[in-house]
Amino acid sequence: MSEILPARSMPLEIIPDDVTLAQFMLDRSHPYRPTRPAGVPWLIEESTGRAVALEEIRERVFGLANALSFKYGIGENDVVSLFSPNHMDYVVAVWAVHRLGGALTLSNPAFMADELQHQLIETKVKLVIAHSLSLEVAHTAAALSGISSDRVVILDDAEKPGTLTVPSLIREGLSQKANFVERRLAPGEGKTKIAFFCFSSGTTGKPKAVVIQHYAPIANILQLALHFRIHEDYAPWDQRRNRPGDVHLACLPFFHVYGLIFSVHYYIFAAMSLVVVPKFTFKGMLEGIVRYKITHLALVPPQIVLLCKSPETKKYDLSSVRVAGFGAAPVSAELTNQLIAVIPQAVTGQGFGMTELATLTLMFPLEARHGIPGSAGRLMPGCVAKVVKSDGTLAKRGEPGEFVIKSPSVALGYFNNPTATAETFVDGWVRSGDEVIVDEEDNFFIVDRLKELIKVRGFQVAPAELEAHLLAHPSVADACVVGLPDEYSGEVPLAFVVRQPKVASANPEDLRAEIKKYVADTKVYYKHLVGGVEFVDEIPKTPSGKLLRRVLKTRAKEILAERAAAVHTKL
Repeated sequence: MSEILPARSMPLEIIPDDVTLAQFMLDRSHPYRPTRPAGVPWLIEESTGRAVALEEIRERVFGLANALSFKYGIGENDVVSLFSPNHMDYVVAVWAVHRLGGALTLSNPAFMADELQHQLIETKVKLVIAHSLSLEVAHTAAALSGISSDRVVILDDAEKPGTLTVPSLIREGLSQKANFVERRLAPGEGKTKIAFFCFSSGTTGKPKAVVIQHYAPIANILQLALHFRIHEDYAPWDQRRNRPGDVHLACLPFFHVYGLIFSVHYYIFAAMSLVVVPKFTFKGMLEGIVRYKITHLALVPPQIVLLCKSPETKKYDLSSVRVAGFGAAPVSAELTNQLIAVIPQAVTGQGFGMTELATLTLMFPLEARHGIPGSAGRLMPGCVAKVVKSDGTLAKRGEPGEFVIKSPSVALGYFNNPTATAETFVDGWVRSGDEVIVDEEDNFFIVDRLKELIKVRGFQVAPAELEAHLLAHPSVADACVVGLPDEYSGEVPLAFVVRQPKVASANPEDLRAEIKKYVADTKVYYKHLVGGVEFVDEIPKTPSGKLLRRVLKTRAKEILAERAAAVHTKL
């Protein structure tokens, strides 16, 4: 099989390479950009209904940028950490840093101090903007990273002695003359100037910083715009997929590329309103759909499971939902069909993306009411793909192989990690680490992950990180972590542990609880050993000492079957 081309080509000259993401979103018109109807806000605060339009956002961006310039000296190529759940001023902070020529490290607000510290040190952060709920962790991590406490700023308006807030900085910045001159990029500079450091877990060691330049998210926004034809009157108004004035429930985390690029930047570009949800709860999502007459949902598999199986779903009128797209992890055909039954009026389908591709490269077809159940979609405009077998030859239709992709949205690589970059980014192609099959109509089906990553609710968990942590426990002699299939989370971490001889006679249940707590006390929630701890006599390895993870993956499936049988017996 030759390389697979998209059904619709992407004119690369339409992607501006001389602007930052902030300039593209706030200042530039574009042939693909639809006109936003009068009175349609950019952002809506979920808890209050407060609406914010372009001019207010522009003003707040300038005010914050000005204050960051004269109070903290943030400027060209400086890196700012954004450590917060979704918030109305999240994109204000992003675009303010971009106005100054800086870049952002985006961090999960559920991180523990050592996890945040790794990111602060790795990307040489000079200022931390944190939500008040994460402030204690932010201060601890900053101190461990050599960042003084006065360089930690609160994103929201919570008053904390000795710590400034973004709202107060905006007011101060607006009261002063401009302290900076926004630089215009030279032609082509957008392809190299860094916008974000988004961390992606590798199979060895701690998460790696993916370097995303301004050109990459701009390219992906325009790929999506072209795929969805948002600038064309291609169908009657009631049949168009994405329409100016539609309303999107933005409950995906903004620190993740799926939320950052698709949920935030693309939908704003498409002239839609975003209802900003600080933290996802299922009941809150249902209430938000009804209150704001939500038309568009971007979902991950656990949310789909709740929609399909929770008795709460039937208590709410979901008839306003016109489109429900999903991604971040494969969704089975069975679960897709269940979702269609729950919201039969809605267009539904799956997409596929990677942090390293910033972000989406597959999407279900525009002409289809529903994507093919189980399919991750077809190639987006501008993408080229090949399916490579283990022997390096190209797979035929229906044959499995690694999904290898080329896209104008490809990131620059991994920060300060040439070895990992060379393994994933090869001559303009990105190795996904996912095994796929492509049918005769160019639909892609994700079969398995060739990499060892565990994917929990769309988040990547590196087994090696948890194994290294477990080996530091005094009762653990050896360890191997694998993913245990889970209907709600996709996978959950399961640890196989060899006990030290001195604790071999200890109560196994007490030791299991101790080990699980040991991980939970220092790792973000999705890295917790929800799959459990299984004690074994030895960890299978090759003669060279490499873990035979596949052996324990097989054992994990057996354990899952045994647990299901035990539950059935009790019933």
